[in-house]
Amino acid sequence: MRDANEREITVSALHIYPVKSGKGLTLSKMEIGPKGPVDDRRWMFVDDTGRFLSQRQHPKMCFIEAEIQSDKLIIRSKRLPPLIIKRGKNEKQKMRHVTIWKDSLEVYDMGNNATEWASDFFGFPAHLVFIPDDIHRKVNPKYALKDTDEVSFTDGYPLLIISEASLGDLNLRLENPVPMNRFRPSIVVSGCEAFEEDRWKRIRIGSAVFSCVKGCSRCVLTTVDQAAGSADEKGEPLVTLSRYRKTDEGIMFGQNAIPEGVGSVSLNDEVIVLQ
Repeated sequence: MRDANEREITVSALHIYPVKSGKGLTLSKMEIGPKGPVDDRRWMFVDDTGRFLSQRQHPKMCFIEAEIQSDKLIIRSKRLPPLIIKRGKNEKQKMRHVTIWKDSLEVYDMGNNATEWASDFFGFPAHLVFIPDDIHRKVNPKYALKDTDEVSFTDGYPLLIISEASLGDLNLRLENPVPMNRFRPSIVVSGCEAFEEDRWKRIRIGSAVFSCVKGCSRCVLTTVDQAAGSADEKGEPLVTLSRYRKTDEGIMFGQNAIPEGVGSVSLNDEVIVLQ
């Protein structure tokens, strides 16, 4: 087998998800900041207790679309008028205590109009919150490169990398193949073998260097058809993945990565495997 550095592995897709559990945006160029991809999961819906809301319990969140403009964010979904909010934080906004997995923090509430829109969408009291640059949520110290490594409202790590070959391997085992959007990657790569990303420790893409710190443990969100807004009745593709990708840490698919600094990644950039 030829060494990974001798083959042309390239970026085939780039995605951010401005609103956690909402529909992704496809990019031609991704800017990498301290929290990971710029504008990725900076906004999040929470219930009245501050607990985060996701497609795990609310599959219809896949219909939430976000449009990012220079000075505002526009959120759209079926049957509701667009929600238009100013980007960034406003010191006049109140703070809201939120919980995302084991993390608790104070972030910015996006106001009454957002609360009304969210409550109409979910059918119960809900709110939209925002995490700015100066509010820090740390990466799991067990896998962090340094104490200052941080994330936005992602589940735990700044980026997720998946190869097209890994999805292809899975789809050969499925009765009904699934698209990549079931797995919500940040960076999709082509030109490598299936699950080769599992062996990468450090990679360079564009002007950014990433450490691949751990496999991504998958959950029921992967069973949500992003076009239909409903979960697969047979629990696919999670059931099939569990037959050959299950470890002591979970059912693994894709690699969580932490940027070693700021930079940028573009479509068709070469992936250089450093380690």
